[in-house]
Amino acid sequence: MRFATYSAAGGTYYGAVTDDGMIPLDGDFPQWPTLLDAVKAGGLPDLEKAAAEKTATHTDYRFEMVLPNAPRILCVGVNFPDRNAEYKDGSEQPKYMSLFPRFASGFTGHDRPLIRPPESPQLDYEGEVAIVIGKAGRRIAQADAYDHIAALTICNEGTIRDWVRHAKFNVTQGKNWDNSGAIGPWLVPFTDAAQLDDARIITRVNGEVRQDDVLSRMMHPIRREIEYISTFMTLQPGDIIVTGTPTGSGARLDPPQYLKPGDVVEVEVNTIGTLRNTIEDEAV
Repeated sequence: MRFATYSAAGGTYYGAVTDDGMIPLDGDFPQWPTLLDAVKAGGLPDLEKAAAEKTATHTDYRFEMVLPNAPRILCVGVNFPDRNAEYKDGSEQPKYMSLFPRFASGFTGHDRPLIRPPESPQLDYEGEVAIVIGKAGRRIAQADAYDHIAALTICNEGTIRDWVRHAKFNVTQGKNWDNSGAIGPWLVPFTDAAQLDDARIITRVNGEVRQDDVLSRMMHPIRREIEYISTFMTLQPGDIIVTGTPTGSGARLDPPQYLKPGDVVEVEVNTIGTLRNTIEDEAV
């Protein structure tokens, strides 16, 4: 089952995604006005049961960022072999993972345009798996980490490259431009370790494969990410962890190839689906 936030007929809803359209579910669960509320309440199994008895009623709709009111989004950087070498700064592979925050306002939904701002032409793609926390925890052991995941989704963690270099110690500026990235198209409930352990990320730009790797090659596996992050902060239901992108982003090509209006970026994860976005310049 797949669950999405979407807009239709002048309203915003959440529901189940089918080949025939959307099955709205928010009206059946007034106690959970948003998909985030359902996640926080551990309600995805209830949504699945309700959807099984219904048919699609919304056939004309637009995907929204899957959890547009996500309270906290934490991203893991430089997490695949050779990613550190791509920076060409002579540094050794770091012992600990790099982390930075992103905010929901920086993301749009599936089949929506990523927005390139007039301040920079260096809009870049990063295809990643994102996990949604469903069970709170602090100092979570790796053996228990998967028990804290409610669902999976896909992220194109769009980045304005030259703005990540505006300060010495952080990349926040380049990572939070409005609608510069996307999360979606949907949430897939997490029920089997193979959904992560056997996952493969492929990012295509205009049909050309730019990134292709498997999560099993991560330097800091997702179990370790949950363990490490929960050491210093209590993970809460609805938190999103964007787990890291493979080599092959546009900035690391020779010469660099940044996204431009008219481009189409697809991030495919075999256990989740495909997130697709076009590129547009910001209207100013």
